[in-house]
Amino acid sequence: MDPLRLCLSLGPVAIYLLLLGVINLSRRPLLVSGVRDAAALALATAGLAIIGPLELLFPVETAIRYGAYIWLWLLALYAMCVVLWLLVLRPRLVIYNISSDELRPVLAELAGRLDDGARWAGDSLSMPGLGVQLYLDSFAALGSVSLCSAGGNQNHAGWRRLQTALRSALAREEVPRSPRGLAFIFAGLLCAGVIAWGIYRDPQTLVQSVVDLVHALLQAIGLAAGG
Repeated sequence: MDPLRLCLSLGPVAIYLLLLGVINLSRRPLLVSGVRDAAALALATAGLAIIGPLELLFPVETAIRYGAYIWLWLLALYAMCVVLWLLVLRPRLVIYNISSDELRPVLAELAGRLDDGARWAGDSLSMPGLGVQLYLDSFAALGSVSLCSAGGNQNHAGWRRLQTALRSALAREEVPRSPRGLAFIFAGLLCAGVIAWGIYRDPQTLVQSVVDLVHALLQAIGLAAGG
């Protein structure tokens, strides 16, 4: 694989893994919305999509006719697919650097304050006053817990209120640093090392690939502006 493809495929993944490592080494939980979490994952895998499915399904005949302009269409198609995916996602909150056993008492106390009618059933929580029904989904590999919507009848305003209140409650919580963070950082540095090795092995190819890429992008922009 040439150095440019290595940079495109492993660069975003390395950054994503390093961020996960920093989060897991923190002593505070981090809450993000499901949309932001999914968007971060889409950005991390964007390079893999470019050198994978997009290049595999590259329309050669169309590219011969339109040249580099076709890459704008392919990138726009990927962006639109990601946006569509984000728009149809059900409400979800993701809390990193915490276990379900640590999160549950915090959430139980918060639910009682937000809604007198809050009821638990196993890992499911119903807050009819907020119009929120959710269940806890723990992902030990990432050290995270997701609050996933249970069913399609959800009140988005209630979810936003829950998110704001839960973020304030978690800001007062302190958790031990997870050794999992070191594993993420090691994996991110390993990806970065592979990229550096590829660049060191063949820097001329990288320079030429970047020049060709810039030329193709300028040509595509010129075609878009003139067309």
